[in-house]
Parts: sequence; structure tokens; C-alpha cells
Amino acid sequence: MSTNTITNLKDVVIRFSGDSGDGMQLTGTLFSDAAAVLGNGISTFPDFPAEIRAPQGTVAGVSGFQVHFGDSRMATPGDYCDALVAMNPAALKANAKWLKPDATVILDGDSFTEKEFRKAGFVTDDPIAELKIEGYNIVMPNITSMTRDALRDLECDLKSAVKCKNMFALGICFYLYNKPLEHTIGYLERKFSKKAPVIAEANVRALKAGYNYSANTHIFANTYDVAPAAAIETGVYRTINGNQATAWGFIAAAEKSGRPLFCGSYPITPATVILEELAKRRDLGVVTVQAEDEIAGICTSIGAAFAGSLAVTTTSGPGLSLKSEAMGLAVITELPLVVVDVQRGGPSTGLPTKTEQSDLMQALYGRNGEAPMVVIAASTPSDCFHYAFWSAKIALERMTPVLLLTDGFIANGSEPWRIPSMADYPSIKAPIVSELQGDRYYSYDRDPEVGARSWAIPGTPALEHRIGGLEKHSRTGAVSHDPANHQTMTELRAAKVAKVVDMIPAQEVTGESEGDLLVVGWGGTKGHLLSAVEKLQADGKRVSLCHFNWINPLPHGCEEIFARFKRIVVCELNMGQFAGYLRMNFQRFSFEQYNKVQGLPFTVDELTQHFKTLLK
Repeated sequence: MSTNTITNLKDVVIRFSGDSGDGMQLTGTLFSDAAAVLGNGISTFPDFPAEIRAPQGTVAGVSGFQVHFGDSRMATPGDYCDALVAMNPAALKANAKWLKPDATVILDGDSFTEKEFRKAGFVTDDPIAELKIEGYNIVMPNITSMTRDALRDLECDLKSAVKCKNMFALGICFYLYNKPLEHTIGYLERKFSKKAPVIAEANVRALKAGYNYSANTHIFANTYDVAPAAAIETGVYRTINGNQATAWGFIAAAEKSGRPLFCGSYPITPATVILEELAKRRDLGVVTVQAEDEIAGICTSIGAAFAGSLAVTTTSGPGLSLKSEAMGLAVITELPLVVVDVQRGGPSTGLPTKTEQSDLMQALYGRNGEAPMVVIAASTPSDCFHYAFWSAKIALERMTPVLLLTDGFIANGSEPWRIPSMADYPSIKAPIVSELQGDRYYSYDRDPEVGARSWAIPGTPALEHRIGGLEKHSRTGAVSHDPANHQTMTELRAAKVAKVVDMIPAQEVTGESEGDLLVVGWGGTKGHLLSAVEKLQADGKRVSLCHFNWINPLPHGCEEIFARFKRIVVCELNMGQFAGYLRMNFQRFSFEQYNKVQGLPFTVDELTQHFKTLLK
């Protein structure tokens, strides 16, 4: 029996890393799932290589997955790691900078060869000395060869056996952090037992072999335990990532509205999973089309909206550029369309797998003419569900296209999500007309309170009408080139978007309502900003957070909030787009900036240090 000391910790950050084919995403996901099932709060950060087929063994091809688990709700995946699993020298080189001073480093000794050192760009045969990490707790079991030995009597080929080495590494981590194997074994058996029982057995054996190796050799002087989160609201939970939550939010909105859900999209990183998730739900009446390009994707969705569907199209930055003309068509036809932009590093192809917030100006203004759209930004993986639902509600009830911004960080990241009761979500009542009222149907008759035009589904008797890309008469819908009518229609469309402010909550502040520094953010930076602000508040600093999800229109109460703080700093993963937008809308205030464009989220440490500087 092991005599290791078990140390209780409040939270732990583990980073799994290796080649793209080493299964690090699955390894990290399985550890995260096991921690979540045991009641830990979790937050994850999958870090994919930007190249599709980077050379094996090179830094460019390293894939990583970071998980932060603890005894309370985790707001971020953590800045630096307590444990690093590196399956080859390139993974060690790419991630050594993220080690905490007392971190444990688990390496696959079989991969640490002169050939692999050269591939990774090391100039010596001692990467540990070259990286100056000799003072860390480094263990180097021969993971690959021990995996092969554990599976020697199974009827699987050498290549398949070697692929199980990630499960051996996972077993080591389960031992180090006192996590049981049962949940992961159950997953492997459910996934493989029917179609590939040998593969199921191989993965289970490798998992157990890694765990038993650690227990029998006592490679760790201490092991660790993290208690379940006690303060999390009771309910039924599951782990969810932002793309899944976005898809499910639209499904919920379709159910509440009674309208069929249609998604026309072209696959693009990192938004493709939304289309894939919706395509799984034909049983719920969801219709999906994988179009030949971005323009076809949005145009099929506009056609579906005209035909009476809740219409959605998904994309990322370059695709949003291609959709811009069709978004203008959705604006002028006043059809209920939701465009999801999962932001990534740009411009052009840019950094396809890395996160950024650089599409804000494009979302607000990236269309020809005066073409205002409602713009909303989600903040966490799980609240993508909430904002997808509300995007659909606004689009359907106000007969306007809505642009929902997420980003690669929250789209791929995951966290526990308390499955909501749909009774807690409001009804959605689209302004559908089903019969003629009066002598004829006027397609641009509006609700005077909210500005939404009525929605006549094609084929409804006596409700024939015309909409399209040419400007229309403000009531009849006939083509009109009259200057005064164009002015009227432009003002009506803008007023309709502006009136959405009455549907949304007033802006709130986290912390005291007045103070020395107000930190302002939007979208997916919330977890890091909140953590930094709470850290300073615990030190007695008069700092508060004002985080925005409703971008256009801006909520009520912003000016009053800004007026109560001595300094305001706007933090975003771009060069200052939201800061510029706030300056346009609130010219009396001075907005300082803190910006980052490295394809990475903020770290709590860098934010904390900057805020301390501002408070001096």
C-alpha cells in the first residue's frame, strides 16, 4: 500500500500537451469530466495548433489542453500550471513557460532522443538544462514502451497500442490527484466495446497500467486531493462547451417560439461544431444545410427566414466578411436571422485556432449603407446558451437580424452547466399574421411601440407581399426610390434596433457602485477580469468590474456607472475597438486601454499587475 502523503488543495491546473496525434484533447476532456462528476468546479482551455498538418515533433504541431479544477466554481482555466504532461520534447519546449515555480513535470522518456531534440529546435542534448527547469519536480517514465508492454498479449497492432499511451499518462494524473478510474473506464467501454472491444480493453489496460505504475513505484513523494465544490447551486449538471451551448440555445428558442429551426452554414474553425451539433438534432425538427461557401450559407438562412423559420448561420471572422452583403439584405428585408461569429485571430486567415476579440467593429459597422444590427456577446461557455436564446427571441419578436459574438476561447472551453428549466425562460411571440385584416396586406405595417413589421408566411391566403434588396415603400412594400421614403425607412430600421434596449437588463457593476478604478470588458474576457478584480478587492482596493454582453444597443445605466469612478480602463483582446465605441457614445469620459493580441486570453496575473499600476 502506498505511504504517500495526501495534501489537500483548493485548486489545481494541469496542462496536457503533445503532438496533434497524441490524443491530448481527449485526455484533458476525460480528466475534466472525471473531476466534474466528482463535484469539482472546472474550467478548460483547449489549445489547438494553428497548422492542420504541422511536422510531427515540432513546436508548431503541439496540441494542448489545460484544465483548472477546484473546490469552488472556476472562472478561468488558470494562468500557470501545477502539473505539465509533455509527451515529447516539443511539447515541453512550448509549455515550459507556463509552469508554476513548484510544478510537477511528467515526460515520456521514450520520446526524449537526439532526433526528437533536433525536431523541437533544441541545440543541446539536455532540454531540461537548456530550458533551465532543473529545479522542478520532473518525472520521466518510459510511457510509450510501458504502454506497449501492458498490451503485449492483446490482439492489436503496434500502432494501435502506441496510441493508448495517452491513457497511460492519464492514469498517472489520476493517481497524482486521487481521482478514481471508474468514470473514465465506463466512458471507454461505452465508446468502443460494441464496435471495437479490443480497443476498449487496450485503453482501459493502459489507464490502469499508468495508475498502478505510479502507485507501485512511488514516483511522487506526495499526492493531492481537491474537495468537491460546496457552494455551487444544486441541480442537474453536465459539462458543456460554448459551441454546444450556442446550438442548444437556438433549439430551446425554436421550441419556445413554435418555429422550425434552420441553420445554413459553411464549415469554418472554430465555429463548425455549432453546425455539427445542430445537425444531430433532426429528431427535434432541426434542419441544417452545409453550404458550398459562406455566402450560400447565409443566403439559404435568409430564404428560410422568409419561409417562416428561426434562421441561423454560423461563421468566424473571414466568413463574416463574406457574409456582409447578405447581412445587409437581412437588414433591409427585416427578417429574423441570427448570425453567430466565433471570433478568432485575424486579419485574413490569421490564427485560425487562436482566440481574439477583433471582429467588434465589423459586427457593428461591417455592411454597406446604414445597416444597424443588434449585437450581443457571450461571456462564458455555459452562458452561450442564454445569449443564443435571447438572440433568437430578439430576432423573432423584433423582426431584425442579430449578430451573436463568441470567441475561440469560450467556444472550445468547457465548464459545468446547470441544466435550466425551460419554464424559467420567457415565451417567444413572433409577429406572425395568419389572416387578412382590412382590404389588403401591407408588409411594412409596424407595431408602433417596438417598430417590428409583421411577418406573413409565404402561402398564406390573401397575404401576398414583396420584400427584397431594393428599398421599399414604408408601408406597401413596393419598390421606391423616393428620397424622403428612403430617409424614413432608414430611420425606422435604426429606431427598431435602438428600441431593443427596453428588452434587455440595465447595465450592472460587480463590486462597489463607486471607487477608484472601474474595469470594463466585454464578451469572453469576463472570467479573467472578474478574477483579477476580486483579487484586488480582497486586498482592500476600490476596484469594480463593468462587463458588457449587450453591445448594440448599449444598456440603460452606463453613463451613471461611469460617472462614479475616478478612472476607467477598458480591457479587450484587440487594439481598442470597444474603447473607441464607448468614446463615440460617452464623450465626456476618458477611457484608458489595456489590450492584448497574441491569440491567447488574458492572464489574471498580468491584469492584476496592470490594475495595481493604475491605482498608484
